[in-house]
Formats: sequence, structure tokens, C-alpha cells
Amino acid sequence: MTSLKERPDVTPAGPSDGQRRRSLRPTSGTGGFGLFVRYFLLAVVLAVAIQGISITIGQEQWIAAAVIAAATLVVVAVYATGRAIPLKYLVPGILLMLMFQIYPVAYTFYTAFTNSSDGHTVSKEESIRSITVDGQILEQPGSPRYTLSVAVPSGSDPAIADFVYLLSDPAGTVQKGDSDGLEPLPASEVTLTGGKVTAAEGYDILSGVQVNARSAEFDAFQVPAGDGEAVKKVGLSQALLGKMQYTYDQATDTITDASNGKTYIARDASWVPADGQGPSLNPGWQQFVGFDNFTRIISDTTLRNSFLGILTWNIAFAGLSVASTFALGLLLAVVLNRKLIGQRLTRSLLLLPYALPGFITALVWASMYNTDFGLINNMTGLHIDWLGDPFWAKAALLLTNLWLGFPYMFIVCTGALQSIPASLTEAATIDGASPWQAFRAVTLPMLLTAVAPLLVASFAFNFNNFTLIYLLTKGGPFAPDNPQAGATDLLISYTYRLAFGGGGAQFGFAAAISIFIFIIVALMSISTFRRTQALEENSQ
Repeated sequence: MTSLKERPDVTPAGPSDGQRRRSLRPTSGTGGFGLFVRYFLLAVVLAVAIQGISITIGQEQWIAAAVIAAATLVVVAVYATGRAIPLKYLVPGILLMLMFQIYPVAYTFYTAFTNSSDGHTVSKEESIRSITVDGQILEQPGSPRYTLSVAVPSGSDPAIADFVYLLSDPAGTVQKGDSDGLEPLPASEVTLTGGKVTAAEGYDILSGVQVNARSAEFDAFQVPAGDGEAVKKVGLSQALLGKMQYTYDQATDTITDASNGKTYIARDASWVPADGQGPSLNPGWQQFVGFDNFTRIISDTTLRNSFLGILTWNIAFAGLSVASTFALGLLLAVVLNRKLIGQRLTRSLLLLPYALPGFITALVWASMYNTDFGLINNMTGLHIDWLGDPFWAKAALLLTNLWLGFPYMFIVCTGALQSIPASLTEAATIDGASPWQAFRAVTLPMLLTAVAPLLVASFAFNFNNFTLIYLLTKGGPFAPDNPQAGATDLLISYTYRLAFGGGGAQFGFAAAISIFIFIIVALMSISTFRRTQALEENSQ
């Protein structure tokens, strides 16, 4: 009798969980050449970071130094080991986003709350130093003169390193002078030749050629010597000890002009005469002004009177530009979406405006609009003042922008049309729909769903299309009673003229206006995207 024996389990054992996890780990970069490349790149990052931290600390930019140190620690922590695989892909993008998107936006917001402008870009301490220590030096009768040598720390680059003055008086006493003041040097550490320092321990003496190469820095450099005095370079080998024209009194927070006794007080981030007579001293300093720049936009009569008219034209320009370029691009895309003779050549020619630099094209169109010698008037026999009449100047802008923008819409619509299944339109045709009904009911909704975000982006671009306005009309023509606001000005060109036009650069004011424009564009974009979402839901 045959008995059945239990067969042994011959199923091969699978890998354990630990083996499976180890097998899933990437092997590249964990040994050999990959390991070498990884640690070499980390060494490069560390070297660049150390250099950047030393520079920022030298300039007392503590926040920048801390940010560089933090970013370096993150990079080293992520890439020094084989762990944190997702972060290895995310960290570069996050750092670039922080550098090129978050930081500029944050700095714009910060600037909008300051008085940053021409003459107000430094701190108050830097302003005082610029006026007093780095200002005019008055040579007094009998003022001592020194033999001057200029030196940099040994081994440093003579072209960029921080320098010191080595000053020797007739008695052979040598002093070192830098931005902190004068300090005696022991005679054992220096070598004098003909009364001039020719060697100093720990320093490299600069030659005449090297001094000339940095003459602009030396001319602006002075060594504070206390008691309202400073040492200033005279020629290549001499320096004098003179009286500073302006001295600062910390107790009263005033600056006094030693030449005439005039006193200047601190007011509105500037040094203004205490008696109210005469100009203020430059530079002033940057300070926090709260919402002053924003309230100025609302309360400024010139800005407020023109704002609504320009805003209306700005919205119309952006909307008509998008509508006209999209309509022409879509029409050409539909026509060329079927097999035609010379289809590829025609498509290539239609893209020609897109390949030309926009600023050159705008200048060419500006010459074509010339009333007397322009190509358009000569060919049509018209005598239209294209750029001198408000209506025709706006028409010229829209026509030029149509020529510049339709190739982009043509590309977008061509791609979107080719992604729509032909079976849908065929089904509509079988159901009895005419070609126009099939296009309107089937093709167009699906196409709009695909291109709507691009239309919103195009609207935002044209809303701030400063280049075309500036090159074609410069915002004009201008009314005789309002030379600040032109008939074709957009908000961006108008604010540019107000912020940087005649009174010098007003960075804080310009930043505040930029935030206003950002809010307007953001509100319009949010509203449009909601409509786009509704369109997608309806198409489903």
C-alpha cells in the first residue's frame, strides 16, 4: 500500500524586510567616484560659504551671515549622508525659491515702509561718518604732516584688501591709521628709509602703481584722530592732520560746521540747519516711516486725479491685448489645423514676430507710425497723427501688441487643438451639428479649459507691459495741463515717472506703488482663476 508522504516545503525564502529596504536604497554616490564627487561638491559649498560668511561679517551684515550659515548647514546635513532622499531633490528648489522669489518680494515690502531714496540709503551712523570723518578737512596753521605709506595685511590681495596708512613724523615715530583711528607701531616692527616706512611686520607696502589703481578709495578715506581732527592723504607720499569741517555732538545729536559755526539738527532723516536757512547736509539716512508711502499714494493730488483714468485704460489695454491676440492666434491655428499645401512653411512664417526681439520691433513700429515719413501713412495715403493723438496712440499700441503677441497664442492654440480627440467633433457632426456648432459646443470649451491659465498669465504680463509703452509712446501724448500723466500710460509707466522721473529715485515710494499694483493684479487673477475652475467643472 502506497502511503502519501508530506512533501517538504520547497518554496524559496524571500528577502527579509531589512534586506528589501537595503536593496531599495540607491547605490550611486555611496562609494567610489560618486562618493568622491559628492564630498568634493560639499567641500566647494563649504569653501564658498566660509568666504561669504567672512565677507558679510566683515561688513557687519549679521543677518546675511546667519542666513548663509543656516543654508550651508541644511545642505551639508542633507547631502553628507545617504538618508533623507526626498530632501535631496527638494532642497535646491527650496533654496532657489527663497533666493529669487521670497527674498525680492520680502525686500520690496520692507522698502515700502522706509524712506529709501536718493540720499537716504545708509544708516544714521554711516551718514554721520560720511559728513564728519570722511568730509572736508581744514588744514590749520602749523598742522603736522606725515610721510605716508599704504599697506595691506601680508599675503592679501593688494587690489581689494583692507588697507592701512603707515604714518611717520619727522621724529621717526610711526603710527598705523585705519577707520578706527591712530595706533602707534613699535620701532622694532618697521623699517624707515629716508623717513618713510618701507617695510612693516605683518604688512605688505603698496607700490605707487598699486596706490594709483585704488586712488578713488584713498581720496575718500580719512583716519579719525580724535578732538574733531582727522588725517587725510595729500598726494602719494604725504598726509596731513587737519580739523574736520563738520563735527558731531552725540549729547545734542547735532552737527556743527567749524568754518562758520552753523548747527544742523536731525529732522526727517536729514541734517537740516537749526535756523532753517540754507540746504541740508548730504547724505541723510534710511529709517522706518510706517504707512507714509501708502498714504501719500492716496493723498497725493497729482497721483489721485490721474489714477482712475490710467487704471481704466490699463485694464482695457491688457484685456483687449489678450482678446485680440487670442482671437487671431486661434483663427490661424484652426485654419492651419488641417492639411494644406505649404502648411509647415506658413506656420514657420507666422512665428517670425515671436523670434524677433520685442524692443527692436517696438522701435521699428514707432518709426512706421511717423505722421510724415512713416510707412503706414505713406502706403495708405492717410495722414493720421498716430502717436500725437490720444485715440490713435492707443490704437497704435494695440495694433503693435497684436503683431507681437499673436504668434504665442497661435502656438498655444495649435498645441491645444491637437490634444482634443477628433472623435468628439466627429460624433457631434454625426449627431447633426454644423462645423460651427461643433466648434462652439465641443472644441472651444475644451480648448478654453486648457489655455485659460495662460490667458490669465498673459493678462498679468500685459497689465505691466512697461517695455512696449516706454519704447513706443513713452506714455504720451501728454495734456498741456498735466505733463505727469500721458494718454497711453499704464500704472507701471506712470509710477515709474513719478518715482524716478524728476526728483531722483524714490525707492520706498516706488515699492509702495508696486504693492498696490500687485494687489490689483492679484484680485483680478483670483477672480479669473475662479471662473476658470468653474469652466473646468462645466466641461466635466
